[in-house]
Amino acid sequence: MRDETREDLQQFDLQLFQPRHGYRYSLDPLLLIRFCGQPVSDSTIVDLGAGCGIISLVLARLNPTALVVAVENNPEMAAHVEQNIQHNNLAGRVSVHTEDVINLKKSYPVSSFDLVVSNPPFRTAGSGHISPRSGRDSARHETTAGLADFLAAAKYLVKPRGKICFIHLPARLPEFMALASEMKLSVLRLRMVHSHATSPATMFMIELAKGKRCVPVIEPPLFVRDMSGKYNNEVLQSPMIQ
Repeated sequence: MRDETREDLQQFDLQLFQPRHGYRYSLDPLLLIRFCGQPVSDSTIVDLGAGCGIISLVLARLNPTALVVAVENNPEMAAHVEQNIQHNNLAGRVSVHTEDVINLKKSYPVSSFDLVVSNPPFRTAGSGHISPRSGRDSARHETTAGLADFLAAAKYLVKPRGKICFIHLPARLPEFMALASEMKLSVLRLRMVHSHATSPATMFMIELAKGKRCVPVIEPPLFVRDMSGKYNNEVLQSPMIQ
């Protein structure tokens, strides 16, 4: 039996299994889910770098007519996704695809999805602290696929009227913007995430689209906690905090 824990997301009637050690989800994917907003009815959604499947399963609960594909290249994590799909009775609407994002063109026609969402590995290979725990390093550091590969896959998979939503590190925002421009992906919205009102940004969330020209909307910053250390009201609406 795998050494795992079960997390209850009661707001969405979900129970998620994830490794006790190794990569475990944090607040980031839950903030990204809220940032994505409500997809159109009967949406097709793909989650690139799904981890244990938290984004995929919550989006499926939020959108009862959506079909969701969770793409995860780590076989151990993909097994957790499948376990979570079965445990939560979502086999008819959520599926797991164990594949690297660089190979997705072999599996899907161009413009297959209304929404592409991704909480990808944040750090370049060999940078930062290398975790001794199995699975954690590959989830946090780019291995076979880098940021450019995730963006290229997102552009290929999204429909012309669909949208792409990512969360990433502020240190990589210049690289992200340069790649998006090079790939002719338009920035629709950008929001910075801060631990509190006087801290530097810890993450950014961004919405992109292909085939559109528009002036990007820079949204007000999201402060996760107030100055007393308590979660702000917006964050309290996250399923992780309920």
